[in-house]
Amino acid sequence: MNGFSIGHFVRRPEFGALLSFIAVIAFYVAVGGVSLAALFGAASWVNFAANLGIVALPVGLLMISGELDISIGAMIPAGSMTIAILSGYYELPIVVGMLGVLAIGVAVGLVNGVLAVRTSVPSLIITLGTLVAVQGLVLAGSVILTGAASVPLNAPAWAKTVFGDLIHGKFQVIILWWLALTVVFGFVLHATRYGNWIVAMGGDEVSARNAGIPTDGLRIVLFVLSSTAASFVGMCGAILFNSAQVSGGMNYIFNTIVSIVVGGVLLTGGFGSVAGIFLGTLTFAVVSQGIYFTDIDRNWSNLIIGVMLMAAVLMNNTFRQMALSFAPKKNK
Repeated sequence: MNGFSIGHFVRRPEFGALLSFIAVIAFYVAVGGVSLAALFGAASWVNFAANLGIVALPVGLLMISGELDISIGAMIPAGSMTIAILSGYYELPIVVGMLGVLAIGVAVGLVNGVLAVRTSVPSLIITLGTLVAVQGLVLAGSVILTGAASVPLNAPAWAKTVFGDLIHGKFQVIILWWLALTVVFGFVLHATRYGNWIVAMGGDEVSARNAGIPTDGLRIVLFVLSSTAASFVGMCGAILFNSAQVSGGMNYIFNTIVSIVVGGVLLTGGFGSVAGIFLGTLTFAVVSQGIYFTDIDRNWSNLIIGVMLMAAVLMNNTFRQMALSFAPKKNK
């Protein structure tokens, strides 16, 4: 039976992400004077990571398969505005609003997926088109239906408890959704044939198709998961804050892609892990929010965040290249 192998662990996609996470915390402690107790007891960066992480999980799997979805920037406000208009403005049951959120997520995902498999247009261009289209649809629809770009929502107690409550008055309940989805996505990617198919698609789609893998159907499913996850995050935000706005969500495009890349996923596809995406999201959250726990002048915050993110990506890439070039000795 094979035991634990350091060489094998170093070759894992999440190894560089783990080192980046530790390095970021060490920097803040050594240079910024951050108290670990204060940092790990704070809710801001964990809440930030949970909302970002739910979007990053399916987008990460999509990137491992060799595709990209930037329409998530419009799907978050689309999800929040859908439930606010249906269950807030028109006062329909909250379940109807939730079904509407899922429906718009599935619809946009189907459009992205079908266009990706039926045309030769890169998914970046396709999702850029749906990004702009959905933004326009949300703004125009909100103004036509409600006459405003902001809609209040008063969700019932059970919906607040499940989707938009605060644990101990500071931790968003969406953290539990993030952890649960991480386990589910991790199982799918690393313990089922579908995970093998996703990695194979990203490595060589032609060979994967020739091997009998239903690449077209799997790609469509991944696009649907991506857009639906983003609309779900928007829905949870509307329930939590009792309102929805047509703006917001664009930052998720950059934040999600950077988190996934820091987590060890290749932009070219075929390499990555759910654990790496999880750690990459944590790293990005600590980098972005940890600056506010330091004694560092806030005027330097953007520079420091940019440099630290670049260092994390380079560190991850360096260890990945070292891992790929590592050749373990054969036992005699």
